[in-house]
Amino acid sequence: MNQPELTQQALAILRTGENFHWVVITLLALVVYVYTNEYSKGNFKGIAAGISLYLVHWFAEIVNALIQHFSGHALWTVPTGTSFLILIGVGIELSFMFAIAGLVLSKLLAADPKAKILGINNRIFMAVANAALFSVIEIFLAKTPAFHWVYPWWGPLPVFITVYIPFFVVSFLCYDWQPKVQRRVIGGLFAVDTLMMVVFAGLLGWI
Repeated sequence: MNQPELTQQALAILRTGENFHWVVITLLALVVYVYTNEYSKGNFKGIAAGISLYLVHWFAEIVNALIQHFSGHALWTVPTGTSFLILIGVGIELSFMFAIAGLVLSKLLAADPKAKILGINNRIFMAVANAALFSVIEIFLAKTPAFHWVYPWWGPLPVFITVYIPFFVVSFLCYDWQPKVQRRVIGGLFAVDTLMMVVFAGLLGWI
């Protein structure tokens, strides 16, 4: 099976600077502001939620890039519209959004971690609800030139189950964990992501 044209377009701009736009600097400043502002307020639980979601996001993107390497087809690609394509399925603007998504949305969590919504623990309910929202948004994105679902069977339902639910479940559970547990989980995710990037992107050049 030949690579789809949109996948080839994505590979052509992978980690090149030809489409760079200064908006990236503004977005970076926004991410820095969000985290420094929450740090100044002592919202370490929110920061843990934000960082943990971001690291799970990176794990998913690395796996997607590895699928591209081994099969010739990623599950999702970003063929155009980004100032810098970091991996086959994620541009820098999208990555910055995920960098703050967990922190921002953790502000919607109930003060009581055991509180229930419709009979479901509020952390799990909010994780599933946000996963559903992001999956619906991705339906719109997939209809634009800037985002592409490669396989006909890959769509909102598998994205909801395998991508966004893990993002938000880890993020919202991490919000309540003890600082020692938060550090272990975040440190472990960071170590795994970094090792995968060093080996698969740096040493082997697969992604």
